[in-house]
Amino acid sequence: MSRAKWKSPYLGLDSNTITLKKKNNNEITTKSRSLVIIPAFVGFIFNIHNGKTFNKINITEKMIGHRLGEFSPTRKKFSFKKKK
Repeated sequence: MSRAKWKSPYLGLDSNTITLKKKNNNEITTKSRSLVIIPAFVGFIFNIHNGKTFNKINITEKMIGHRLGEFSPTRKKFSFKKKK
């Protein structure tokens, strides 16, 4: 279900449970995968938590309107082990 058009995009910056930590000038660390990418985020590098590690994602113009979690997969690709 999508968010209503009359509401602004969900940023979650006012919540106490979501923390944004700014490491370098353009690098931001967050555990919130539900943040909507807005035009102000273009050019920044986000470290998005996937449940185990942080993935570095460079925000581009094509990502505007999507959520941060879409670009940080939570599951590994399955492959069978080769036999000797």
